[in-house]
Formats: sequence, structure tokens, C-alpha cells
Amino acid sequence: MIGQHYLDDGLFQLRKLKAQADKAMAQVDDRQFFEMLDADANSIALIVKHVAGNMRSRWTDFLTSDGEKADRHRDGEFERDSEDTREALLARWEAGWELLFHTLASLQPADLEKTVMIRKEPHTVVQAINRQVSHYSAHVGQIVLLAKHFAGSHWRTLSIPKRRKEVS
Repeated sequence: MIGQHYLDDGLFQLRKLKAQADKAMAQVDDRQFFEMLDADANSIALIVKHVAGNMRSRWTDFLTSDGEKADRHRDGEFERDSEDTREALLARWEAGWELLFHTLASLQPADLEKTVMIRKEPHTVVQAINRQVSHYSAHVGQIVLLAKHFAGSHWRTLSIPKRRKEVS
């Protein structure tokens, strides 16, 4: 019972994270989507590219292969290529989330006790899921912060608005 609750809540929380990031990204234009705060920073686009690459690697054959796939080029996820349009990156983002949601929904409570590998290190399925929730939460926070920065006074809050004092 607790195992199924954990899996259901994991899906629920991850769907909320995706929705938050999607709503934040919808508030920036293409220029802002690719803009970096400085030369060493990541743009929203690069964060999206990285998360999508991570998801493809981690959630493909989740129970049966190492979560760090041999064909993943992590460093390249932090570089913009000529084919990296907003539409292409968001398509990869959507595919990554769909893979994650499909994989998580297919798990059974008994799977939580299994061991999976990530970079040749053993993790229980619970540890692997928690690792990814933590990772994606950090990157969604970055996306929201950047989108809020770029949207400025046009920002529409993603949660409960701050209380505003009424002017007398």
C-alpha cells in the first residue's frame, strides 16, 4: 500500500514540477529563452536541453540498463548547437517527461526494492527516483528564477500571489 502511494505521489509531484516549468517558460520570448546572465551561466534553453538528455538517459530501460547511457553526451547538453531551436528543445523536453511519466506509471510497488545502476553505482529504485526528483526540482527552480527575471513586471505568479497592501 505505501509503495503504491509513493509511486502515485511521485508522479503527482513530478507533474506539478513540469507544469511549473512550462508555465514559467511560456512567459519568456525566444530571445529570453536563450539568454544567459553571464558567460558561465546556463540559459533556460540549456537547462531544458540538459534535463531532456538526463531524462532520456535515466528513464530508458530504467530497470534493466545503467541510467547513464553510453550515447549520452552530457557536456554537449550545456552547449547550444545550430539545430537547437526553441521548438526542437521543447520537443525533447516533452519527450523526456513523457518517458519519465510512462516509466514511473509502469512501476509496481515490488519494483521499489529492486536495484538499478546509475553511472555504475547501485541505487534502490526509491533512491533512483528520489535522486531524479531532487535533480529536476533544482533545475525547475532555475528555470522559474530565470523566467521571472526576464519577464520582469510582466511576470504572472505560478502560485499564491504575495499579499498586497491596499492603498488608502
